[in-house]
Amino acid sequence: MTRLTRSLLPAAALAAAVATCVTGCGGGSSSVAGAALTSAAPSSSGPAPAATAVPSQSVSAAAVVYLAEGGSVGGTIVHASACKAGCQLSGDGTTSLWDMTWSTWNSAVAVGSGTEKLDDCTPNCAAGTLHPVPVSVTLSRPVLVCVSGTGKWFWTRVSFTWPAGLPAAFSGGNAPVNPFDYQGITAQAAKSCS
Repeated sequence: MTRLTRSLLPAAALAAAVATCVTGCGGGSSSVAGAALTSAAPSSSGPAPAATAVPSQSVSAAAVVYLAEGGSVGGTIVHASACKAGCQLSGDGTTSLWDMTWSTWNSAVAVGSGTEKLDDCTPNCAAGTLHPVPVSVTLSRPVLVCVSGTGKWFWTRVSFTWPAGLPAAFSGGNAPVNPFDYQGITAQAAKSCS
Protein backbone atom coordinates (compact mmCIF):
# COMPACT_ATOMS: atom_id res chain seq x y z
CA MET A 1 0.00 0.00 0.00
CA THR A 2 1.29 3.48 -0.81
CA ARG A 3 1.66 5.79 2.20
CA LEU A 4 -0.40 8.97 1.94
CA THR A 5 1.63 12.07 2.72
CA ARG A 6 -0.48 15.00 3.82
CA SER A 7 1.31 18.13 2.76
CA LEU A 8 1.27 20.94 5.30
CA LEU A 9 2.14 23.66 2.86
CA PRO A 10 2.51 27.37 3.44
CA ALA A 11 -0.13 29.27 1.49
CA ALA A 12 2.50 30.54 -0.98
CA ALA A 13 3.36 26.98 -2.00
CA LEU A 14 -0.29 25.93 -2.23
CA ALA A 15 -0.85 27.22 -5.77
CA ALA A 16 2.12 25.26 -7.11
CA ALA A 17 0.98 22.16 -5.23
CA VAL A 18 -2.57 22.41 -6.61
CA ALA A 19 -1.22 22.82 -10.14
CA THR A 20 0.99 19.76 -9.64
CA CYS A 21 -1.88 17.76 -8.17
CA VAL A 22 -4.33 18.70 -10.91
CA THR A 23 -1.94 17.37 -13.52
CA GLY A 24 -0.40 14.51 -11.56
CA CYS A 25 -2.55 13.35 -8.64
CA GLY A 26 -4.76 10.37 -8.96
CA GLY A 27 -5.65 7.30 -7.02
CA GLY A 28 -5.52 7.22 -3.23
CA SER A 29 -2.09 8.72 -2.82
CA SER A 30 -1.07 12.36 -2.65
CA SER A 31 2.43 13.71 -2.21
CA VAL A 32 3.94 17.10 -2.93
CA ALA A 33 7.71 17.46 -3.20
CA GLY A 34 9.27 19.87 -0.76
CA ALA A 35 6.36 19.81 1.69
CA ALA A 36 7.04 21.40 5.06
CA LEU A 37 6.38 18.22 6.97
CA THR A 38 8.46 15.76 8.93
CA SER A 39 7.62 13.05 11.37
CA ALA A 40 9.65 12.26 14.46
CA ALA A 41 8.24 8.75 14.74
CA PRO A 42 9.00 5.88 12.39
CA SER A 43 6.14 4.66 10.24
CA SER A 44 5.29 1.10 9.38
CA SER A 45 6.02 1.82 5.72
CA GLY A 46 9.70 2.63 6.18
CA PRO A 47 12.14 4.83 8.04
CA ALA A 48 11.01 8.27 9.12
CA PRO A 49 12.70 11.39 7.80
CA ALA A 50 15.30 12.87 10.10
CA ALA A 51 13.76 14.89 12.92
CA THR A 52 14.03 18.62 12.49
CA ALA A 53 16.61 20.26 14.75
CA VAL A 54 15.22 23.20 16.66
CA PRO A 55 17.80 25.86 17.50
CA SER A 56 18.37 26.35 21.21
CA GLN A 57 16.36 29.39 22.23
CA SER A 58 15.23 30.75 25.56
CA VAL A 59 11.53 31.61 25.66
CA SER A 60 10.56 34.10 28.33
CA ALA A 61 7.56 33.08 30.44
CA ALA A 62 5.81 36.25 29.27
CA ALA A 63 6.27 35.49 25.55
CA VAL A 64 3.17 35.14 23.40
CA VAL A 65 3.42 32.13 21.09
CA TYR A 66 1.31 31.88 17.93
CA LEU A 67 0.15 29.16 15.57
CA ALA A 68 0.92 30.10 11.97
CA GLU A 69 -2.03 28.74 10.00
CA GLY A 70 -0.84 26.53 7.17
CA GLY A 71 2.74 26.85 8.42
CA SER A 72 3.21 30.36 6.99
CA VAL A 73 4.41 33.08 9.39
CA GLY A 74 3.54 35.67 6.71
CA GLY A 75 -0.11 34.57 6.65
CA THR A 76 -2.74 34.30 9.36
CA ILE A 77 -1.30 33.84 12.84
CA VAL A 78 -3.53 32.97 15.77
CA HIS A 79 -3.45 32.72 19.54
CA ALA A 80 -5.67 30.52 21.75
CA SER A 81 -8.96 32.40 21.49
CA ALA A 82 -8.61 32.89 17.72
CA CYS A 83 -7.76 29.20 17.21
CA LYS A 84 -11.17 28.03 18.35
CA ALA A 85 -12.92 27.25 15.06
CA GLY A 86 -11.65 26.77 11.54
CA CYS A 87 -7.99 26.98 12.50
CA GLN A 88 -6.11 25.59 9.45
CA LEU A 89 -3.14 23.37 10.22
CA SER A 90 -2.37 22.70 6.58
CA GLY A 91 -2.12 25.10 3.69
CA ASP A 92 -3.87 22.59 1.45
CA GLY A 93 -7.04 22.23 3.55
CA THR A 94 -6.51 18.58 4.51
CA THR A 95 -6.63 19.23 8.27
CA SER A 96 -8.14 21.91 10.48
CA LEU A 97 -9.22 22.37 14.11
CA TRP A 98 -12.78 23.17 15.20
CA ASP A 99 -14.63 23.74 18.50
CA MET A 100 -11.31 23.91 20.33
CA THR A 101 -11.02 24.53 24.07
CA TRP A 102 -7.46 25.34 25.15
CA SER A 103 -6.74 24.26 28.74
CA THR A 104 -3.16 25.54 28.47
CA TRP A 105 -1.53 28.07 26.15
CA ASN A 106 1.65 29.51 27.56
CA SER A 107 5.21 30.11 26.36
CA ALA A 108 6.17 26.41 26.59
CA VAL A 109 3.15 24.42 25.40
CA ALA A 110 -0.45 24.68 24.26
CA VAL A 111 -2.89 21.86 24.99
CA GLY A 112 -6.43 21.76 23.69
CA SER A 113 -9.28 19.49 22.71
CA GLY A 114 -12.05 19.67 20.16
CA THR A 115 -12.60 18.38 16.64
CA GLU A 116 -10.11 17.85 13.86
CA LYS A 117 -11.49 17.75 10.33
CA LEU A 118 -9.33 15.37 8.29
CA ASP A 119 -9.48 14.90 4.50
CA ASP A 120 -9.27 11.23 3.51
CA CYS A 121 -7.87 12.27 0.10
CA THR A 122 -9.91 9.58 -1.67
CA PRO A 123 -9.83 9.52 -4.67
CA ASN A 124 -7.57 12.57 -4.22
CA CYS A 125 -7.32 15.44 -1.73
CA ALA A 126 -9.35 17.84 -3.88
CA ALA A 127 -12.27 15.39 -4.07
CA GLY A 128 -11.81 13.72 -0.66
CA THR A 129 -14.24 13.62 2.25
CA LEU A 130 -13.64 15.64 5.43
CA HIS A 131 -14.11 13.51 8.56
CA PRO A 132 -14.77 15.27 11.90
CA VAL A 133 -12.79 13.41 14.59
CA PRO A 134 -12.53 14.19 18.35
CA VAL A 135 -8.94 15.24 19.07
CA SER A 136 -6.55 16.37 21.77
CA VAL A 137 -3.77 18.58 20.42
CA THR A 138 -0.42 19.61 21.86
CA LEU A 139 1.53 22.49 20.29
CA SER A 140 5.20 22.66 21.26
CA ARG A 141 8.76 23.63 20.29
CA PRO A 142 8.34 27.41 19.97
CA VAL A 143 10.93 29.32 17.93
CA LEU A 144 11.56 33.03 17.43
CA VAL A 145 11.05 34.22 13.85
CA CYS A 146 11.62 37.73 12.50
CA VAL A 147 8.45 38.89 10.74
CA SER A 148 8.65 42.33 9.11
CA GLY A 149 11.47 43.29 11.47
CA THR A 150 9.60 42.16 14.60
CA GLY A 151 10.34 39.00 16.59
CA LYS A 152 7.39 36.66 17.10
CA TRP A 153 7.28 33.19 18.63
CA PHE A 154 5.66 30.31 16.71
CA TRP A 155 4.87 26.68 17.48
CA THR A 156 6.78 24.25 15.26
CA ARG A 157 5.38 20.87 16.39
CA VAL A 158 1.79 19.62 16.50
CA SER A 159 1.00 16.29 18.21
CA PHE A 160 -2.39 14.57 18.21
CA THR A 161 -4.31 12.06 20.31
CA TRP A 162 -7.63 10.81 18.93
CA PRO A 163 -9.58 9.56 22.00
CA ALA A 164 -12.23 7.77 19.91
CA GLY A 165 -9.69 6.54 17.35
CA LEU A 166 -9.71 7.35 13.64
CA PRO A 167 -12.23 6.31 10.99
CA ALA A 168 -11.32 3.26 8.89
CA ALA A 169 -10.43 5.62 6.00
CA PHE A 170 -7.26 6.53 7.93
CA SER A 171 -5.95 3.03 8.56
CA GLY A 172 -2.64 1.65 7.34
CA GLY A 173 -0.79 3.82 4.85
CA ASN A 174 -3.49 6.50 4.96
CA ALA A 175 -2.85 7.33 8.64
CA PRO A 176 -2.06 10.98 9.36
CA VAL A 177 1.54 11.85 10.25
CA ASN A 178 1.76 12.31 14.01
CA PRO A 179 3.48 14.35 15.31
CA PHE A 180 4.33 16.73 12.51
CA ASP A 181 6.82 19.57 12.41
CA TYR A 182 6.62 22.85 10.52
CA GLN A 183 10.09 22.65 8.95
CA GLY A 184 9.64 25.96 7.15
CA ILE A 185 9.10 27.80 10.43
CA THR A 186 12.01 26.02 12.12
CA ALA A 187 14.25 27.00 9.20
CA GLN A 188 13.41 30.68 9.85
CA ALA A 189 14.34 30.55 13.56
CA ALA A 190 16.47 33.49 14.69
CA LYS A 191 18.54 34.27 17.80
CA SER A 192 17.23 37.86 17.81
CA CYS A 193 15.42 40.34 15.59
CA SER A 194 17.37 43.57 15.99
